[in-house]
Amino acid sequence: MKYDITLALTNKEESYALNQVAAQANGAVWLKSGNTVILATVVVDETDFVDEDFLPLTVQYVEKSYAAGKFPGGFIKRETKPSDFEALTSRIVDRSLRPLFPKGFANPIQITVMVLSCDSEADLQVLALNAASAALYLSDLDIFTSVSAVRVGKIDGEIVFNPTLSQLKNSTLDLYLAGSVDDMLMIEMQACGSDEAVVMDIVEPFIEPALSAQTLMQRQSNAVAEDELIEILAQAQAELKKANTAYENSFKPLAKSPFELKCVVSEIDGEMVEYVRTHHTDDLKRGINNMAKTERSTALRTIRKAIMQEKPEWNEHELKKAIESVKRTMVRAQILDEKVRADGRALNQVRPITIETNVLPSAHASALFTRGQTQALVILTLGGPKDAQMFENLTDSGTQNEAFMVHYNFPGFSVGEPSPIGAPRRRELGHGNLAKRALEGATSRNGQTIRLVSEILESNGSSSMATVCGGYMALRAGDIEVSEPIAGVAMGMVQENDRYAILSDIMGLEDHDGDLDFKVAGSKYGITAMQMDIKLGGIHLDVLRSALYQAAEARAHIIDIMIGAEENIELNEGTLPSTDLFHVDPSFIGDIIGQAGKTIREIIEKFDVAIDIDKKKGSVKLTGKNREGLRGARDHIEGIVSGVESTPKVEYKVGDVVNGKVKKIVDFGAFIELPGGIDGLIHISKLSDGHINRVSDVVSEGDELMVEIVEFKGNKIGLARAK
Repeated sequence: MKYDITLALTNKEESYALNQVAAQANGAVWLKSGNTVILATVVVDETDFVDEDFLPLTVQYVEKSYAAGKFPGGFIKRETKPSDFEALTSRIVDRSLRPLFPKGFANPIQITVMVLSCDSEADLQVLALNAASAALYLSDLDIFTSVSAVRVGKIDGEIVFNPTLSQLKNSTLDLYLAGSVDDMLMIEMQACGSDEAVVMDIVEPFIEPALSAQTLMQRQSNAVAEDELIEILAQAQAELKKANTAYENSFKPLAKSPFELKCVVSEIDGEMVEYVRTHHTDDLKRGINNMAKTERSTALRTIRKAIMQEKPEWNEHELKKAIESVKRTMVRAQILDEKVRADGRALNQVRPITIETNVLPSAHASALFTRGQTQALVILTLGGPKDAQMFENLTDSGTQNEAFMVHYNFPGFSVGEPSPIGAPRRRELGHGNLAKRALEGATSRNGQTIRLVSEILESNGSSSMATVCGGYMALRAGDIEVSEPIAGVAMGMVQENDRYAILSDIMGLEDHDGDLDFKVAGSKYGITAMQMDIKLGGIHLDVLRSALYQAAEARAHIIDIMIGAEENIELNEGTLPSTDLFHVDPSFIGDIIGQAGKTIREIIEKFDVAIDIDKKKGSVKLTGKNREGLRGARDHIEGIVSGVESTPKVEYKVGDVVNGKVKKIVDFGAFIELPGGIDGLIHISKLSDGHINRVSDVVSEGDELMVEIVEFKGNKIGLARAK
């Protein structure tokens, strides 16, 4: 393959081959970076037009298993349903490139990104966007704005641009920023939690004083403060400017001659607009108030039908656009001029919140979080390592386990739509992923598998952030440790020239008629996850700083309400599986395990628990289906340790002769209980000088006899009858 362009960027190199493959497409590039090869194509239907007010753009990111020398997993050995990573990457590319298209672009357009060869250190999401943008720029569409992506990590306190995947595993920050030379267009951010070593004095009744100072791991969310995030974004924006300048300087001479785009922009009828303003302003105000309460309001349709009776000669479709225009102007003017929103709230006011926990008695834990007309029922299920979701990304060397899951469901009835429930779409996957990124870093798993499912029961703005809040409450209702309370809020902005207003906790109406919406989740100390989509023209960092400050105030307000609700949590004791971690003196571990594991098996069967013991550290981890069994198992173990501690230890050596008691007879010999509660085995051949057919011919259970210690095999003691 002959490469036409090679660009040396920060921490990576990209080479592009043009006009050598996929010649029938409007635009195509073959991108190579390291050992990764990506083909990106752009195809537009120049003869068809969509008669709807939306951009008919479809982005498909596809990974081929052969790219990493693998077979597709599962029974069918070919690529089928897109993985979650493929769906989320398609969504990232779509959101980053959509702002480039002019208003009224109505030709169906397909962007396809295929991974043909894969380097294990490659950031495929960054390369996918860079390849797709290059194909669009070099195509015969009249779009000459380069968009690229930069990944930002924070490793050992240092900011790193475009880290490798190995480096990213050690990062406390995962920031994905897409933009052009001048503008940020899309932000995805996650604070990566870590376990920090903390030396603490442990007060345990059965532990040696010398072992009382223990190093324990404490969860840190690594939330990013607002000012720090702005500084990082400023540096990343400069990195994007440098990269996009290099792209445009290299691509511009090689771009195809563009054909003329035919944008379908219909003019709004001025006479209709004036009539609506003059005769139906009060009706619209009432309609707007109704729309503030639900995403699926029929208020505007009612007004439209009334006007059509007054003006039957008018075109109803044109009237609909006129009413929408007047409504939008009224909503925005009220916000900018009066500082009051459609539902009467102040710009920084959060809707009323109610929280109920453990409303589902048979679930491990649950929370019903309601904010205004948005309601999320979040359910927690706990399991062990075997319950984790197995997956394998193209860059992985083998199968991985996802032990923290957030699944988001958005049924039609949540917005009053009569639609059936189907498979999750990209939007649902994206919202679930955002909530997962917000909560995962702050959550202590302690070896458990955690699944949160968010069922959206009602929606009027930012159900994903309701999922974050409900998810935190469900975790606490399941007695899961979280480093600090985590809440989320959706923010919006309305801007006219130099005037702007920032809105907290936006509803559907404000999302539709505003200029910007972004979602921020985190604690009182910083941000753990953020998602932002920005229109071409960008947002000034000072404005973004103000918006983040206002979001922090909203989060603090929500967190205070959540902390109050935590005090009323009553655990589902009968169904909630639990874990307990405590320490004993390591010298007692053998007594807990028992001979050949007998004692520990009895504990497991009696209390229905799983036991994990670290013999060196003396840590004992119990996992059970309910708290009663867990408490019983711990009491039993502590009773064993207490009994052993109060009983003098008896040590034996070969040649010792002691008086023992026959505990159990088996075909091959008898188990003898020795002084100190220790068992030994006397083989049938050692019971008598002569040959015997059955052990019971010589001894019976309960008999006492003198025995000699003849050997040690690990923890087993071999005996013979003393002479």
